[in-house]
Amino acid sequence: MRSSGPNFRKKKKKLNIPLIKEIFVWLAEIAISVAIAGVLVYFIGMRTNVVGSSMEPQLTDGQQVLVNRFIYKMSKPKTGDVIVFLPNGNEKSHYYIKRVIAVGGDTVEIVDGVIYVNDKPLEDVHFTGSISDPGIAAEKLTLDVDECFVLGDNPAASEDSRYANIGNVKKEYIIGKAWFRLLPFSDTGFIK
Repeated sequence: MRSSGPNFRKKKKKLNIPLIKEIFVWLAEIAISVAIAGVLVYFIGMRTNVVGSSMEPQLTDGQQVLVNRFIYKMSKPKTGDVIVFLPNGNEKSHYYIKRVIAVGGDTVEIVDGVIYVNDKPLEDVHFTGSISDPGIAAEKLTLDVDECFVLGDNPAASEDSRYANIGNVKKEYIIGKAWFRLLPFSDTGFIK
């Protein structure tokens, strides 16, 4: 009997097929989860900062808000929505955050500090202060089907559709709907 020397009859290790299948299932689940998270962050989780006091008291300077970029691919902005947009599509500008007060087909006019939408005074609880400068809305404006007229909740400190450099906001310049205050944590909550 041989007791020393190489033994070429060693058993081969069998592949553990169930373990390999489980690893591939885990990898597929992780890849799907990452893809779903990426889509959600792209469409619903875009973050931007509030600049200035034009949306006080709802939003204050420096707050971070989440923007839903998907919603306006499926629908149009509605009166009362708080939107994020680039003025005249200027990609070098910061994002503006304002409230929609009129949509395509509506008429807007500001007379003696009162906003008229479709010849009826706008009764909106979101606005604070009065409007001393009607800007281009001193005369009745009719919005095209793809336009919105926006104001800041604090119109005395707002650069909005009343001014020619902003004007009516075209749908193609709208980034999305501001829907959630993220930071600071003390102010976290949904945007009304």
